[in-house]
Amino acid sequence: MPRDPRHDILFEPVKIGPKVARNRFFQVPHASGMTNAAPHVRAAFREMKAEGGWAVVSTGACSIHPSSDDSPFPCATLWDEADLRSHMLMTEAAHRQGALAAVELWHGGAAAVNRTTRHAPLSPSGVPWMATHVGFMSSARPKVMDAQDIRDLIRWHAEAAVMAERAGFDILYVYAGMGYLPYQFLLSDYNRRTDDYGGSVRNRVRLVEQLIDAVREATGGRCAVALRISMQELRGRPSEVAPSEAHEVIEHLKDAPDLFDVKMDYSATDCAASRYTAEGSHEPVVDFLKTITDKPVVGVGRFTSPDTMVSMVKRGVLDLIGGARPSIADPFLPKKIEEGRVEDIRECIGCNMCISSWHDGVWVRCTQNPTAGEEWRRGWHPEIVRKDGRGQVLVVGGGPAGLEAALTLARRGHEVALADAAREFGGRLRWESRLPGLNQWHRVVDYRMGQLRKLPNVTLYPESTLSAADVRDFAADHVVIATGARWLPHLCGANELPSVPLEAPRVYTPDDIAAGVVPEGPVAVFDYDNYYLGSAIAEHLVGKGCAVTYVTTAGAAAAWGFMTNEQPLVHQSFAAKGIALRTLEVVTGFDGERLRLAQIFSGEAREVAVRSLVIVGYRQGGSALHEALAGVMPRERLHLTGDALAPGAIVHAVYQGHKTAREVGVSAADARPRRDAPFAPRDFQMPEAAE
Repeated sequence: MPRDPRHDILFEPVKIGPKVARNRFFQVPHASGMTNAAPHVRAAFREMKAEGGWAVVSTGACSIHPSSDDSPFPCATLWDEADLRSHMLMTEAAHRQGALAAVELWHGGAAAVNRTTRHAPLSPSGVPWMATHVGFMSSARPKVMDAQDIRDLIRWHAEAAVMAERAGFDILYVYAGMGYLPYQFLLSDYNRRTDDYGGSVRNRVRLVEQLIDAVREATGGRCAVALRISMQELRGRPSEVAPSEAHEVIEHLKDAPDLFDVKMDYSATDCAASRYTAEGSHEPVVDFLKTITDKPVVGVGRFTSPDTMVSMVKRGVLDLIGGARPSIADPFLPKKIEEGRVEDIRECIGCNMCISSWHDGVWVRCTQNPTAGEEWRRGWHPEIVRKDGRGQVLVVGGGPAGLEAALTLARRGHEVALADAAREFGGRLRWESRLPGLNQWHRVVDYRMGQLRKLPNVTLYPESTLSAADVRDFAADHVVIATGARWLPHLCGANELPSVPLEAPRVYTPDDIAAGVVPEGPVAVFDYDNYYLGSAIAEHLVGKGCAVTYVTTAGAAAAWGFMTNEQPLVHQSFAAKGIALRTLEVVTGFDGERLRLAQIFSGEAREVAVRSLVIVGYRQGGSALHEALAGVMPRERLHLTGDALAPGAIVHAVYQGHKTAREVGVSAADARPRRDAPFAPRDFQMPEAAE
């Protein structure tokens, strides 16, 4: 199919200093959890994006010195020659696919408290960064950098630049964003120096200028130098000589780098969840750069629509379309646009499970793309599945796991029958995606149903409730059961373990709300699941006219939402919608009039007057159909997957459905993943430095 000519502008080459990007698609630096300890995994993950048409693929944060240690959060290192071979795997992979390779040279300063290396954290003025932020807490405080520390920082950047060029990188980043050390010099809150590096904006910019110059000089101008800079706080600060301090900073730096990569200041706004933030949300903050500099500008905004991308370029907001989350959800997004297959794009849903994996310290995971992180370890490709399927497979259950299993099985070449008891496919997402802010999550269903309907070897059976006898009579070669999980009305104790079901009038679970129940108000939502659903139900019930009190065992609403950047936005939403918030409490009883509570640490008794209670805490998997079939079907032909196997987030269900489909009819030995390992320095002959 020919490309839509409206999108031609996206495939124009862009000059970045001495380098040329073959199109405008730029995979910006983002965390992957794949450090130097997993070099083949990391190289394959980035190569897949290059194969998919991204003109530039970048590392995540790459520490330039042991005084920038982000543990326990995973980051790459470029400390000495022992690190180079693992990076060369990535650059060779990118070049093999015709892409440029970029490295994000990073020093965290006071934001990296060096838990492993035990170096004293560095900062402009000794002011701690995010010292009380949950997940970043530390009792360590930074030292004030002296003149020698500043000279060292500049030298470390230069030395890292030399190593980066030897490793094959084309674009070298100076990172002055997200609270890291060069950015700390830009903000007067953290930079209280009285020397040439503090005071006026002109002085506060000086270090960033010198870092850019040092990187360029160290590589003799052979590599492009990019500046990644956060604009959110600077844009909000007044300036006596410009519309904002952001304008003033960019005016000083407008000719310094070969590329500007602009972003927000904090993860919760830079990588905001789609639940509260629309595509292209950065534009009001970064839209001014092209009025000041003629250097190319790249930025992000969870771009999935090619029309939005074209608009960004034509209106002079961006020169290159940055992608982090969309490049994970669909590494082949550029190629699909280029080939006129826009309907085949696996669009990012903005759930931020990818970000949660970094907080967990593991390789990136993606709800839409279950192959992310498994390209090398399991040999999974997001678009290509080995066509080795034979015979017929019946998939029972059309939720996220069943849809993914059916699609992957069909791509393998099996004849697939997909049955679901409901009129519409989608499982839990039929309802959850109608909750406030979650409509984009339905893309999980839309993509898979769109692909399934194209395949001649797939038959869909909606409104089909199957008994064990029905399944046996169908006589498929394999049966996959993906019938989901159910919520139970169990309370929990102070240890947050589910206890007993609560027997009282007007006690509901999410399944009841999904079935259309509107509880009599006032309503309490007791959430010890602590992810998105409890808070989303609270917002839903407010929209139905109920007065709502949200009760949680945790110290914040949607406590696990900290992992996905949702938690701050949930609190803002609760305040705006008048949802009462009670934290660190357990429900001890309910009689239909009074909700009895206990403080989780002291046991102090409390009461709230409510008429209804929704309990969001305990989900149970399992399948009566699977149990009935287990006694009459060979084990190797019967497969339980998704929430029915083990309840979890949608990302877990999709992954399990994909894994099950890959392994149907495959021996355990053939399905066994590979193990990666870092290179030993003695195994590697270093390339010579450039003249």
